[in-house]
Amino acid sequence: MNILTKSELLNYSRYSKATKRFSSLKESLNTFSYESKSNKVTIFLSHKHDEIKELEAAISFLKQLGVDVYVDWMDEEMPKHTSGVTAARIKRIIEENDKFIFLATDGAVNSKWCNWELGIGDVHKYIQNIAILPVKSDGKQYNGSEYLQIYPYIEKRYDYWKNIDYFVVYPDGTEIELKKWLETRKRKIF
Repeated sequence: MNILTKSELLNYSRYSKATKRFSSLKESLNTFSYESKSNKVTIFLSHKHDEIKELEAAISFLKQLGVDVYVDWMDEEMPKHTSGVTAARIKRIIEENDKFIFLATDGAVNSKWCNWELGIGDVHKYIQNIAILPVKSDGKQYNGSEYLQIYPYIEKRYDYWKNIDYFVVYPDGTEIELKKWLETRKRKIF
């Protein structure tokens, strides 16, 4: 599996041509929320809350691909302190978004909330609309966890000219370009 290192991920927030540099993550997310959501795929991004740099970089990476990203702690309707109301709202938002991506850093893999969100994503998005974005610490092997192997994951690849492209690779080995995967909206059931 050819996955992003933490340094590679962080480069998306530093050098992204599609995302201007903001003074804070809050400012960048507020700006993203004002963009038109019509015809854009929406993503629930599950992440570890104290990994701000990784989150900002993942948002920059995804925004370059023309999608809207939902981050729970920027939601003004979210309670100030976690509670059953928090869990109920997160469940509803995961269901409403088109896609679910788990920013699978070592910290996130060990987070009870991230694992709970992944379980909710499993119920509402499996297998066509869920993906793991694994990120390994520089110079180390990716630890992950055994249960992550049942989900599609995002993998980077280099072409002949050393350009990077990304694919969603399913557990059965089938794959689709990440750009195409992100163009596919979930079907609305009425």
